[in-house]
Amino acid sequence: MRRVVFNQKGGVGKSTITCNLAAISAAKGKKTLVIDLDRQGNSSQYLLGQAAADTKPNITKFFSQMLTFNLYPEKVNAFIHQTPFDNLSIMPADDELDMLQSKLESRYKIYKLRDALKELSQEYDEIFIDTPPALNFYTQSALIAADSCLIPFDCDDFSRRALYSLRENVMEIKQDHNSGLEIEGIIVNQFQPRAKLPNQIVNELIAEGLPVFNTRINSSVRIRESHQVSQPLIHFDSKHKLTLAFSELYEELRS
Repeated sequence: MRRVVFNQKGGVGKSTITCNLAAISAAKGKKTLVIDLDRQGNSSQYLLGQAAADTKPNITKFFSQMLTFNLYPEKVNAFIHQTPFDNLSIMPADDELDMLQSKLESRYKIYKLRDALKELSQEYDEIFIDTPPALNFYTQSALIAADSCLIPFDCDDFSRRALYSLRENVMEIKQDHNSGLEIEGIIVNQFQPRAKLPNQIVNELIAEGLPVFNTRINSSVRIRESHQVSQPLIHFDSKHKLTLAFSELYEELRS
């Protein structure tokens, strides 16, 4: 299963959701891969720590080799690295991704990631793709390559307005490039259960028939602490209520 985690709005927890779901998948014995397509490399930092910057070749090299003629290009596995966690690998990112984007667009390399992930699907049980907060070449490549899209949503009016545009963009990719792509669900993140407005917004989205997951991911300082030590919650604090929420969310994905 290939899932892309996407929202054009920044700060909604894409990398946190990507890495924690992937870590739970791996902890359950599934061979799991994270693809980091964001130049900020937050997923790379979360899973590799300080070693992320020196972990090469990475996804920048994967895309850059498409711009030169090579009779013997490196196989996609060459860009994948094992994390410190069993069954969990990553194709890390760095900020040089931005420099390649216009060249990749002009050379129409939009299907290359799809082709690579089809090959990797024979090897990995689960693939999670983290994306930048923009509908750019890399995000479009991910949506073309994925089976489904997970949308983080952080319960404010700006996010709600952006959600409708986001759905249209995903459906356009489905219509033009990837007929099998589905919006698997909306993940309510940074939820404040005692606050009136978040509950109101979520209930209205459900009333509109939008695919909102039942599990809510609450705000917690424990997330930031797990970022700091580069350990997803299942490894950092396996009994914490937020860890249990991510586990419940993962089970929803499987149902």
